[in-house]
Amino acid sequence: MTDTNMGLHIVGVVRSSLKAREECPKQGFEGGVEADILVTPEFREGLDGLEAGRDVLLFTWLHQAKRDILKVHPRGNREAPLKGVFATRSPTRPNPIGLHRVKILEKTDTSLRVFPLEVLDGTPVIDIKPVLLDVSPPIGEKNS
Repeated sequence: MTDTNMGLHIVGVVRSSLKAREECPKQGFEGGVEADILVTPEFREGLDGLEAGRDVLLFTWLHQAKRDILKVHPRGNREAPLKGVFATRSPTRPNPIGLHRVKILEKTDTSLRVFPLEVLDGTPVIDIKPVLLDVSPPIGEKNS
């Protein structure tokens, strides 16, 4: 494969009460906190159309994750057998992209207040996407 020059833009940064990795729950629904997403000036226009009460998917760059390990014990449980990182939600992976479903609690021209989020203060945000209602047929079924 050739390098396709996959550059990413940091669209914002997380401001959270979680200051150490040990404080972060495994998933947002397991003790995530309210956090602010401060959007960088050049991407603030992209917030237009988002409103409080809406669920969104935050994509983050887990900047403190290891990137050179391909097998992990799921959920850090040393008694569980090793699995490939692609079969887990581990932050340890070749491209440490985090995926977080959160609710917008408040929106300003420059930021979003969201809940529940489980990442460290200072984590870069690389994208924000609305959660869509699923009106498609189940995977594997065809529309008639």
